[in-house]
Amino acid sequence: MKHMLRLGSKYSHLVHDDGCRCFSPELQKASLRLEALSRRGFLSGLGAAAVVGSLAGPSFAQTAAGPSKTLFRELRLFDGKSGDVKSGAQVLVENGRITGVDMTNAPAPADAVVVSCRNGVLMPGLIDAHWHAIFAAVPINVLLNGDPGIIFASSTAEAERTLSRGFTTIRDLGGPSFSFKQAIDTGLIPGPRIYPSGAMITTSGGHADLRLPSEIPRDGGKLSKGELLGGAAIVDGIADLKMRIREQLLQGASQIKLVGGGGVSSPRSPLDIVTFSEEELRAGVEVAQDWNTYVTVHAYTSRAIRRALAAGVQSIEHAHLMDDETAAMFAEKGAWLSTQPFLSMEDTGPLTGPSADRAQQLFAGTPKIYGFVRKHGIKTAWGSDVLFSPAIGPRQNVILTHLANWYKNAEVLQMATSGNAELLSLSNLRNPYPGKLGVIEEGALADLLVVDGNPLDDIRLMEDPHKNFVVIMKDGRPHKNVL
Repeated sequence: MKHMLRLGSKYSHLVHDDGCRCFSPELQKASLRLEALSRRGFLSGLGAAAVVGSLAGPSFAQTAAGPSKTLFRELRLFDGKSGDVKSGAQVLVENGRITGVDMTNAPAPADAVVVSCRNGVLMPGLIDAHWHAIFAAVPINVLLNGDPGIIFASSTAEAERTLSRGFTTIRDLGGPSFSFKQAIDTGLIPGPRIYPSGAMITTSGGHADLRLPSEIPRDGGKLSKGELLGGAAIVDGIADLKMRIREQLLQGASQIKLVGGGGVSSPRSPLDIVTFSEEELRAGVEVAQDWNTYVTVHAYTSRAIRRALAAGVQSIEHAHLMDDETAAMFAEKGAWLSTQPFLSMEDTGPLTGPSADRAQQLFAGTPKIYGFVRKHGIKTAWGSDVLFSPAIGPRQNVILTHLANWYKNAEVLQMATSGNAELLSLSNLRNPYPGKLGVIEEGALADLLVVDGNPLDDIRLMEDPHKNFVVIMKDGRPHKNVL
């Protein structure tokens, strides 16, 4: 037992004492560096408020440092790909990578910290393929009118909560997350790996055009509040489209998000509209290909989806209103469908007026989507797309378990680990985290969970991560360990 990690050890503390590094000179310098990384100064509030807030809990120190070698034993193994769990395995982690999956019960290395999993299931960390790191926990009225310091403080708290729900990686599909990602990657704040898209690129009137009435018509080249924040880029024409795509890539985008139609949370952008022309979409795809990455397109209707697929788009978000013919085109093109199993208003947060009516269309479309997926063999990723509500964040895990309405439990977990990781690999040379994610095998990145129980038998164990996830490790560092 003396080798086991536990709360109160040097890897986890609840009290900041004389030996605590949380307020070290090095960390204070890092806080200042974050201000230097800020985009148009919007992260300045993070150094003063959000960082201090994040350091008040036990998780930060765990993220910043960890043992160079950790051996997990007495476990059942779900490797992210198999349809079952294996007993008798032990897994060695060294310097952020999995360096051994041993079935022979070999002795632990002398310098390894040993974690007894007590017959829990060791599995890869979860991946959410459609998340908004900056927008998930911020009400839209605050987003459009609030102080940037509050926005990023709220997002910092949500990033830690996201990681604590077992999501070690997210694909950010719209928002100013570049500096935020750097803050997480350098250990300044706890949070998941981020595959950032940067600004959602839309035409005037598209889903990401959230201009206030006072900002219409556009005053020459003056940017709206949403554009200044970095949440959206409004373009009308191929030249501006190419420029805005290149700007996101210049800042570190791993993929590009184009808005192909209307949306639910944008009340003045009806679901039925189509925005970019096929020529414009093709131009966007070509720019992304020149940067060795890909475009994903927000689209609900068959018309918007078919136009994107015809333009060579490799990934479509949502698609809740597509028909059978369009689903067949998905399979023919070999494109990815990244969608969300929305079932009720509990999954979307409070909506009123046109937004509430549109949400009902999504709920009706959800079972149809998965019927088409099964029929045509469409490559499918899972995401939660939580927006504008701190109360909905905890639904992230529940939205995942909704998949059990159409998939076996093992298939649900495969989709949220190795399957979503396959989609992330489309980022090619723009991949910010080279290495295998979503699997437990030699050489893979060490993002791991230990579940108290077997989620392949009871998928609802995933719905209460605070109780049932007894270990959360990201990049070989323990974020949580209560064994």
